[in-house]
Order: sequence, then structure tokens, then C-alpha cells
Amino acid sequence: MTKALPPRSRKVRVLATLGPASSDPEIIATLFQAGADAFRINMSHGDQPSKIPLIKAIRALEERFGRPTTILADLQGPKLRVGKFAEGKVMLETGSTFILDRDPTPGNASRVELPHKEIFAAIEPGARLLLDDGKLVLRVASHDKDRITTRVEVGGILSNNKGLNVPDVVLPLAALTDKDRSDLNFAVEQGVDWIALSFVQRPEDLMEARGLIKGRAALLAKIEKPQAIDRLEEIVEQCDGVMVARGDLGVELPPQAVPPLQKRIVEVSRRMGRPVVVATQMLESMIQSPSPTRAEVSDVATAIYDGADAIMLSAESAAGAWPVESVAMMDAIGISVESDPGHGERIHFTAMTPDPTTADALAEAAASISKTVSTRAIICFTTSGSTARRVARERPSVPILVLTPQLETARRLGLLWGCHAVHTRDVESFEEMVAKSKRMALRHGMAEAGNQVVLMAGVPFRTPGSTNVLHVTRIMGDELVGYGENTEM
Repeated sequence: MTKALPPRSRKVRVLATLGPASSDPEIIATLFQAGADAFRINMSHGDQPSKIPLIKAIRALEERFGRPTTILADLQGPKLRVGKFAEGKVMLETGSTFILDRDPTPGNASRVELPHKEIFAAIEPGARLLLDDGKLVLRVASHDKDRITTRVEVGGILSNNKGLNVPDVVLPLAALTDKDRSDLNFAVEQGVDWIALSFVQRPEDLMEARGLIKGRAALLAKIEKPQAIDRLEEIVEQCDGVMVARGDLGVELPPQAVPPLQKRIVEVSRRMGRPVVVATQMLESMIQSPSPTRAEVSDVATAIYDGADAIMLSAESAAGAWPVESVAMMDAIGISVESDPGHGERIHFTAMTPDPTTADALAEAAASISKTVSTRAIICFTTSGSTARRVARERPSVPILVLTPQLETARRLGLLWGCHAVHTRDVESFEEMVAKSKRMALRHGMAEAGNQVVLMAGVPFRTPGSTNVLHVTRIMGDELVGYGENTEM
């Protein structure tokens, strides 16, 4: 094993998408060393067999660097597209009439097939239809079960199979397609840690995915439809994590509407104790340039000041010319922002009211104690990860060292703010818990002789959800005497 990577000096996590520019195992290892805390595998591109080497390469990092790895499989979701044109493309003139119908005959400048019968049933006069990522805008004039007549409000060239967005109505479409079901089953069989569900419009959309996952992975809801905002709290309640998917959200809404919604999604997710990822075009110019624009750096910084758990790279790390530099830049921005003396106050703009439970009360107390008596870390013993999530929700001023006997739990915590997860054997007694906490804090460089740390656990041990112990202890510095390098694992 290569020397274990020390805990990150920043608390926000970096999620890097893998793709053609970052599929080589050595590149993946370099991304990990440069600052990637978790890896996204986009199921929209490539076939399932092509994902197996990526998953194996990510898992191989655990032995090489002595740290659990985190894999998120992002499902494609239903993709709405128009049909084909006889000439491959047409010019839609602003002010003209254009018809979408169910006739598979290749289209022309007057009409084209729309192979999604659900839209015909749900659409309403006055609704907008956005084509090619919003470049063209149609307004519905009338419709029946086989035909939608529209007026072209913003014209342009429309070519075969371009995407369609319907921002103004809730579509009766399942969030999972047949492809998604197959990809989901493949991903959980391969042992991924998170499943990201696209096209979430309502909390019910999460139920089928939850049933298929059967507890084998955590479920992340991508908020990319305006309709999801109307039931945001219900959706957040039903998932394990949230992604602010600004790409489609920015297509279906005016650009100026996205920043306030981003803050609202982050705020609701934090308040409800769900890790939240801010994604899409964060360092877009680094697809081609070795350095980002100042505006992009400010965008990333804003998400960090808002207290997002993770910031995500898409094409920058998957297909760009500078994948390693993109990850390193995310890492550098995170370190810089968190070094700002005002960062601690700004990430607490969201008022965190603990639920009336012992676990929440202790998590709030742990964060308060760490600040008051200047402890160096909060150490959580957890089986399911719930203790770590409760502590991270408080955004404490010190790092969180998470000790868990469940490797799956350690891996899933790679998206959680401020957490350094360690897979280790369980403890049997309170005394063993205290002794092990001290050793682990020293071993992972999170404390040294003379420092105090806060411990959280549940007694009896091995009982998920039983957090009821809060203990402050001082490290003497000799706790590792007699213990080998890997005797704790």
C-alpha cells in the first residue's frame, strides 16, 4: 500500500465526473491525489461493460491510499426528443406555426414527430416548449391527443432528435426508464455507493428507485425540474442526498431565477440533514483552458460559503483538456474560502433547529463544545452514518473523524461535509471506544498530544440510531505505543 492520504484540509467535498479524459487508472489516482473525494459515473454515455474498469480503478485506490472511495452512478432519466427531418434539419422562423404530431414521417419546416404520447395528454394552451437546450422557444396554441399546434417565439435551426423541455406542466412520466432500471441494477450489483435519479418532479418519483435499490446504495435526487421546487421539502425528505442540477434547471427557468433557487435548495437540504451537491458548469472554461475565469471561481466560492456539502465537475474532468488541473482548482478554491475568517459565520446563515431527539441535541452540543473549549476534532462512532450526518449538519468548526465497522457506510460518507471516514473494527465497551478514538485521532493526524477531542456514540454499541453518549477526552500522545500500523482495521 502506498502511504495513506492524510485527511483533506478542507471540509467541502469535490465530486469529479469520469469520462474519456479521465478513464485511465493512473489518471483516476492522480485525480484522487489532487483532491477528488468522490467520483461520478455518468450512465448517459457508453455501455455498462465500459463502466466496470472505472469502478475497479476507483476501488483499487482504497488499497493503494488507505482510504474508502465513493462512487456515484448518475442515471440518464427520460430524455424528451423530437423526431427526424427529411433534410436532417430545418429553419424555424420566428412567428411561424409549427406542429408536433405522432406521425413518424420525417418532418419539414411545418411539422415533426414528437414520440412522447404523455406530452399530448398533459400539455396546455399557453405552455412553452423549449428545443435544443432552450435555444428555440415554441408556445402552444392548441392541441389534441395526436397534435400540438405552436407558434414559434424564438426561431432558429432545428435538427434531428434535438432535446425538448416542457417547463410549465408536470408530465406524467416515470423518473425511471427501462434503460435506467437496467443501469440501476447494474450499478448496485457493481457496488456503487450512490444512485442519482434524474427528472425528479415529485416525491413519488423516488419510490420505485428506492424499491429497486433495496438499501444497497444511497439515493440522491437531482433537482432539475421547476416542478420539483413546488414540493422540494417532500422530495428532500424522501431521499438521502440532493443535487442542484443547474443545467436543465437553467434551461427551463430564466438564468436569473437559478441562483436564488440554488440557495433555497442548499438551505432546505442542510436544514433537513441531507448532503447537497452543487453541479454543472462550475469551471466550464477549464474544458479548454488551464485556468478558470474569475466569475467561475466566484461561483464555486458562493456554493462553499452557502455550506454545500460538495461541488461537482462535469465535462471539466470527464472530457476536458485539463482534468487534473480542474480538480486541483476546486481543491484550491475550497481551501482558500474556508481559510477566510468570515467563512465560519457565513456558512451558518441557515438556522439549524435540532429535531427533538437525543441524537440531534448531542450533535448540536458537540459542535458548541468544540468551539467553546477549542477541541481539535469530533469523533463519531456510527454503523449507519446517521451520527455523522447529524454532526455535519451543524457545520462544526473542527473536522469530523468517523469510525465505522461498515465499509459501505464509510464509502457513502465521501459526499458529506467535513467528514473523514475510516473503516475499522467495532468496539465492545465505553473504555475501548475512548482508547480507540485517541489512537485513531493520532494515527490520522487529526490531533496530537495535549489536544482535546469530542466523542459521540450510541450505547449499547452496534445498535443503529442509538446515539446517546457525548464525551470529551484529552490525548496524552502515547496512545499508539504497542500498536502497529494497521492493527486497527
